[in-house]
Amino acid sequence: MEYRAFGRTGWNISTVSYGAWAIGGSWGPTDDSTAIAALQRALDRGVNFIDTADVYGDGHSERLIGQVIRSRTERVYVATKAGRRLNPHVAEGYTRANLTAFVERSLRNLGVEALDLLQLHCPPTPVYHQAEVYAALDDLQTAGKLLAYGVSVETVAEALAAIEHPNVQSVQIIFNIFRQKPSDVFFDAARARQVGILARVPLASGLLTGKLRADTTFDPTDHRHFNRNGEAFDRGETFAGVDYATGLQAVETLRSLVPAGETLPQLALRWILSFPEVSATIPGMRTIAQTEENTAAADMTPLDAPTMAAVRAVYDGQIRGQVHELW
Repeated sequence: MEYRAFGRTGWNISTVSYGAWAIGGSWGPTDDSTAIAALQRALDRGVNFIDTADVYGDGHSERLIGQVIRSRTERVYVATKAGRRLNPHVAEGYTRANLTAFVERSLRNLGVEALDLLQLHCPPTPVYHQAEVYAALDDLQTAGKLLAYGVSVETVAEALAAIEHPNVQSVQIIFNIFRQKPSDVFFDAARARQVGILARVPLASGLLTGKLRADTTFDPTDHRHFNRNGEAFDRGETFAGVDYATGLQAVETLRSLVPAGETLPQLALRWILSFPEVSATIPGMRTIAQTEENTAAADMTPLDAPTMAAVRAVYDGQIRGQVHELW
């Protein structure tokens, strides 16, 4: 397992870390015993960073993680998120009282005295410009309720606004072969401010696994069924905002770039990790088999220049027009 510095926190985290959305909900039926086995195997493989949120399964993901980390002896960093419990989810709801209540609930779910990293969970755009929100987070940190805080964003513009605030330690942003704008517009600024970057949705909701087909069906509780056009939350969260048929066509082009003995998911994760500004990527891993495949990518060498150029050509030729200016 490879480890990289996580911004200014002083932590070194596994470059392939654990995304825990899928074990909570919105990805179809889940099985706790299978999820726990996958998470335990990830930690056995050297993963030391887990990303979750208080709304993943209404806290179920956090509670499962708390159960697992209490069974381990090594240091495991857990990042969670807050804000999406608001109903309606509006900027005015990001008050000191609400943020404090969300933090206290996550502390109980995880069974810890302090959150390692709290992230604002893709709030409405005005929140990134509200000084009182960051002041509340500063006070929660001073009170020992959290060790660090960051943001999870939908757009590059939101990421740039967030890192203007000096105590923002990290930005979680969609970055994958189908969403390349962050490397063009955001990474230089993050590096200059020593801000950690978590690359989320690394496999474009499964498109970049190469296992989905035109006739693949999804459970009604799976966001790939109910959010393709942004019916429930931002459309960019599902298939990275790419039209499903277009994504499948691009995947067929990418298959020819996969080296012998490797897989398309490993190529996709290696592509992300070829950018040194990325601290970690956080694929979901619901089974031991997925865990083995994804974590193996951390031990592979970065992609060479011709392969990086070929991937960029796929993006520019087939994907860019759909997503680049939207997020």
